[in-house]
Amino acid sequence: MTKPTARKRGRRPALLPLRLEVLDRGRPRTPPALLRAAVRATFAQVGHRGLPVSLLLTDDAGIAALHARHLDDPTPTDVMSFAIDDGAEIVVSVTTAARVARARGHDCAAEVVLYVVHGLLHVLGHDDTTKPARARMRAAERAVLQRLRLVVSPVDA
Repeated sequence: MTKPTARKRGRRPALLPLRLEVLDRGRPRTPPALLRAAVRATFAQVGHRGLPVSLLLTDDAGIAALHARHLDDPTPTDVMSFAIDDGAEIVVSVTTAARVARARGHDCAAEVVLYVVHGLLHVLGHDDTTKPARARMRAAERAVLQRLRLVVSPVDA
């Protein structure tokens, strides 16, 4: 029997098999392979082994209803995320993503991925309520998008 070895300094833990459920009600549709790659890349970026992720891609009306129910705010938002039962539930407004992407001159799918990454980073412990924390979160988002070779306009520009 072999003895477990200590993790070497600087090595990231091996990722668990991806457990991802996607319900895509958005228009335009986002390629499932891109969503899987985004979730994997986010886990790798923060050195997390993984956890079950449920994604709901919806429209402004759908996310506004959830926003009202969970945060008492009936307005649409870009992304909502919840840590539930040792997993992540992320809701993205594809309507908002399409509008923002069009205004900033990049692909809608890249904007959707940005929202997925942002929501998952929140569940994994990132925060954006202070300037230093927001800078760390934006750096993590940029690193994941670069890994996926996706281009979006700087969020806080």
